[in-house]
Amino acid sequence: MERLTSLGGDPFDKPLCGGCSSYLVEPYIKCADCAPPLFLLCLQCFTRGYEYKRHQSDHKYEIMTSDFPILEPGWTAQEERSLLEAVMDCGFGNWQDVAYQMRTRTKEECEGHYIKNFINNPLFSSTLLSLRQTEEAHTTDTAIPFKPTDDPPRPSFDSQLSRDMAGYMPARADFMEEFDNYAEWDLKDIDFVDDDSDILHALKTAVVDIYHSRLSERKRRKRIVRDHGLINLRKFQMLERRYPKEVQDLYDIMRRFARVAGPMEHDKFIESHALEFELRREISRLQEYRREGVRSFCGARVYERVKRGREDERRKRTLLGEVLQYVHDAGTCQQWLHKQARQVHFLLSFLTGRRSAPPLNLTGLPGTEKLNEREKELCQVVRLVPGAYLEYKQALLSECQRQGGLRLAQARSLIKIDVNKTRKIYDFLIKEGYVNKA
Repeated sequence: MERLTSLGGDPFDKPLCGGCSSYLVEPYIKCADCAPPLFLLCLQCFTRGYEYKRHQSDHKYEIMTSDFPILEPGWTAQEERSLLEAVMDCGFGNWQDVAYQMRTRTKEECEGHYIKNFINNPLFSSTLLSLRQTEEAHTTDTAIPFKPTDDPPRPSFDSQLSRDMAGYMPARADFMEEFDNYAEWDLKDIDFVDDDSDILHALKTAVVDIYHSRLSERKRRKRIVRDHGLINLRKFQMLERRYPKEVQDLYDIMRRFARVAGPMEHDKFIESHALEFELRREISRLQEYRREGVRSFCGARVYERVKRGREDERRKRTLLGEVLQYVHDAGTCQQWLHKQARQVHFLLSFLTGRRSAPPLNLTGLPGTEKLNEREKELCQVVRLVPGAYLEYKQALLSECQRQGGLRLAQARSLIKIDVNKTRKIYDFLIKEGYVNKA
């Protein structure tokens, strides 16, 4: 029973480490020479060789853990106690709730194990005799069987996972909004009665047949989405970006034919074209070497190095020509410098592994006409739609007028968005004189 003293669900019931005074988490160490009283150590203090009063680092010790079977192979002492606590909390027979509280066993496993070991086997005589076989089976190297979950994920409607899955509900195998979502509305007022005329009965039957055809189309589209793995659109787009630009264009054109072929055939078709594109590009490169008189791969490396140097020189001359073109106009020169600064920032972020998002395109977005040029530039950099910016601006101005000033902490409490975006908006309003610091 001493080995099971730390198996409770309450973390404050766990013993404390004699070295760092933290709550012990299994496995931990018990000194065999210092008892009584018990001297317990966590693994971190034990590996450092912690010593205190009578306790020395060379004392004999025991490893305290509940990862051992008691009644049945495969069921640890921790799971046995969790099962009993779950049955006490949820009641006998509520196996679904018991399994949910345990989180490591299905309801069938919980019910079968409890009936077998705690109801039909009250004396535990046979299980005590088989403990030696249980320990031998526990020490053998066996593969852990994979058990599919009985409870598929149920993401909430407004969660990021639900948006990534396009509103798909795995527990129901349906989408939050199906294709032809209002097809059932045409049937809500149809009722077949005995005194219907033949024409009216045929008309109602035709409406039902049309509804069945719409359901068949919905089922067909769901099958295509499921078979081609289109539920997680973000993952699908990441797989698509691995191809070169030319293959991506072909992928976009051929996507409409995916419904005709199966998913494997469609992927093989795209992969074959990607391989063809790579082969053609390699052949073109080798033909260029041959035209330039290169006969070895060593010469090809020298040729590529010289070619890159020439391209850099040509790019510098082009850049110098653009500078001389814009240097006479101050406004145009300023715009050109901003453009070059954005390109340099993007290049540096790419080289350091931190790729920033491109500026937001405000064309056609509602509220753009109410912004001045500086506010438009802010919305593009922060990637904030004009309508949301105007709403945040009005809230901050109202709070500033009411308080006589505004602090950054107050702005963050009013605007529930990314803190970095809130700081940029706050600094911009301070700089432009819209609000005053408190």
